[in-house]
Amino acid sequence: MEIGLIKKRFLYLACILDERLRRIFAAAEAMALGYGGATLVSRETGVSRAAIALGCKELKECKKLDSQRIRKKGGGRKRAVDKDPSLKKDLESLLEPVTRGDPESPLLWTCKSVRKLSQELNRMGHKTSHNLVAELLKEMGYSLQANKKTLEGTSHPDRNAQFEHINQKVKEYQASEVPVISVDTKKKELVGEFKNSGRELRPKGEPEKVRVHDFMIPELGKASPYGVYDLTHNVGWVNVGIDHDTAAFAVESIRRWWYTMGQERYPEANKLLITADSGGSNGYRIRLWKMELQSLANETGLAISVSHLPPGTSKWNKIEHRLFSFIEDIH
Repeated sequence: MEIGLIKKRFLYLACILDERLRRIFAAAEAMALGYGGATLVSRETGVSRAAIALGCKELKECKKLDSQRIRKKGGGRKRAVDKDPSLKKDLESLLEPVTRGDPESPLLWTCKSVRKLSQELNRMGHKTSHNLVAELLKEMGYSLQANKKTLEGTSHPDRNAQFEHINQKVKEYQASEVPVISVDTKKKELVGEFKNSGRELRPKGEPEKVRVHDFMIPELGKASPYGVYDLTHNVGWVNVGIDHDTAAFAVESIRRWWYTMGQERYPEANKLLITADSGGSNGYRIRLWKMELQSLANETGLAISVSHLPPGTSKWNKIEHRLFSFIEDIH
């Protein structure tokens, strides 16, 4: 009967008891029960036996604690990141090769679960749990995202290894202060007064007038923006063409970037690494792309390497959410 009353008393007082008073209450009940009381009170209240033992010690010594302090100065369990400074850095190293980003949002997300990340961190010598990993991810700006429109075509079993290889290669080039660029062509746009998605502030009842039909104006044609993004310095450069998006145009854009920006930023460079998707004017099957790159290499003296992202993963190309997401539609 007494055991049930302990639980009732504790539940009645739980809303006003802080950490210190909970253990003092549990300790008083345990001392009143005598031998075996700590085990019984712990089972009824949920207060650990260690906390009850500490409360018993405090009651026996009759020490008056600071009324404004629940724990002694410096008390309490230290956070894992405080005891293990390299934990967050190692977590970032696990995330970077597989991190995905919404081009229009600063939020990041990862395809690895918190339990898998926790297991890998433990294999690296850290002591962590999936709950702690979830807290750290939230602090680092990661969030859970829906899986809508993330599967593009078939997935090769070695795709993850391909991303890790590209990531490692990029890091090696950056460590050697060698230029690493991400390239791609933005959506081609008709030049002229054509309808574009989005809205703008104008006087009521006076929307901007555009053409009814989206037929290309021959004398104006289309605009083909080809971007070059410097991964190391976080700067971009865009070359807008008014003809066709060909491999020759793609390499010419890289050439102009090199002479306009790259050569000045990397005066000692003798190599260049290009990351690109596997299709379009810079596709891995395009012979003209390879021939034009060889011409550029002969001209500049740079040893040019190209790392193509696996098919169906063009949205993960760095230039997509680091450069093109900030470019407005061309009117």
